[in-house]
Amino acid sequence: MQPTTRIRKWMKEHKEEAVTLLQQMVQCDSIQGNEQEVQQIVANKLSAIGFDVDVWDIGGDDLLNHPYFYSPRRSFKGSPNVAGRLKGKGGGKSILLNGHVDVVPAGDHKQWTYPPYSGHIINGRLYGRGATDMKGGNVSLLFALEALHALQIPLKGDVVFHSVVEEESGGAGTLAAILRGYTAGAAIIPEPSHMKIFPIQQGSKWFRLHIKGRAAHGGTRYHGVSAIEKSTIVLSHIAALEEERNQRITEPLFQHIPIPIPINIGKIQGGDWPSSVADLVTMEGRLGVMPGETVEQAEKELENWMAGLGEKDEWFQEHPVEVEWFGARWLPGSIDTDHPLLGLLKEQYEAVMKQPPKIEAAPWGTDGGLLSQAAGIPIIVFGPGTTELAHFPNESIDIEHVIEAAEIIAGTIVEWCEAAE
Repeated sequence: MQPTTRIRKWMKEHKEEAVTLLQQMVQCDSIQGNEQEVQQIVANKLSAIGFDVDVWDIGGDDLLNHPYFYSPRRSFKGSPNVAGRLKGKGGGKSILLNGHVDVVPAGDHKQWTYPPYSGHIINGRLYGRGATDMKGGNVSLLFALEALHALQIPLKGDVVFHSVVEEESGGAGTLAAILRGYTAGAAIIPEPSHMKIFPIQQGSKWFRLHIKGRAAHGGTRYHGVSAIEKSTIVLSHIAALEEERNQRITEPLFQHIPIPIPINIGKIQGGDWPSSVADLVTMEGRLGVMPGETVEQAEKELENWMAGLGEKDEWFQEHPVEVEWFGARWLPGSIDTDHPLLGLLKEQYEAVMKQPPKIEAAPWGTDGGLLSQAAGIPIIVFGPGTTELAHFPNESIDIEHVIEAAEIIAGTIVEWCEAAE
């Protein structure tokens, strides 16, 4: 019997074990600083299926001073990383499986139909914070590996596993795992892609704009210059930059995404008194970074574009908009469209799902950018769950997709690492 046939049969018989594992993980409130319980579950599972397991609190000068490091935290006590390695028999290619366990806060519990950490199951869906982003994907990885272990399918190549923290804040956990030596020849990240295959992902960087005006009494506002009014010019100018940057996108995998690399303004603050002319407006936003472009190149383009505002309005010649870079960033990442791992994943998808996969560019960033740029590892994003439900009340995942993704990933691991005699 072929390994893939045995894998399918075993997963069908042991499906409830995967469901129970997902419930246990979702029932852990693993917000930032509270990941220890769920990481212990992962560490125990990896150890039980034969991995050499490493659990450590991330930190140290090599991480904190790394050019790709970002986190609002400097101490990570109580937020351990977990990594593991399953040594192959030799002669095969290695693969890295990466998933994060940190989740965003549940928000207003009254907006949830079921308690956010219940793991409640109804109509084939499991509900709870982190179900789709991305504990469902993590369980797909673990269930795939458990099947190979239970069926005693030895591999020639190594399998490396990352269960990381801090993805939601910029990727410090994955960077720490890279610096600790947990790398491989190629990687799969099961973020919620809605079972689409993403060979390319955009990056992003947060920015802050300071728009200056001149204060005056509201009764004689013509003596002042309203920063609020000037901010409308800035918004229009940013929209023009977004259009120009997106016109350069020729990659066909972006064709189904209306705005491949958006520039989003998510926060505006201005003025301090209703009867005064506002002399300062602050905008905060997210700049999309295209694959093949560095974050530094994208930053420079926004800075130069803001410097050109003086051509639209003389006020900006003497009072230029200040650009400040702050907060999180996610690096773009990709894999060549002719890479053999991508070909194998497509083949396994067709074998399981009985139809060709949809292959697109990711509309968001993941830790894959760090793997791609900091470690030179080609990455593919593929997993159960949907972005539309990530970070939302009533977050949930289709359990059947978790199992299907596990079967696809298990088959891909066997083909990529090669089954040993």
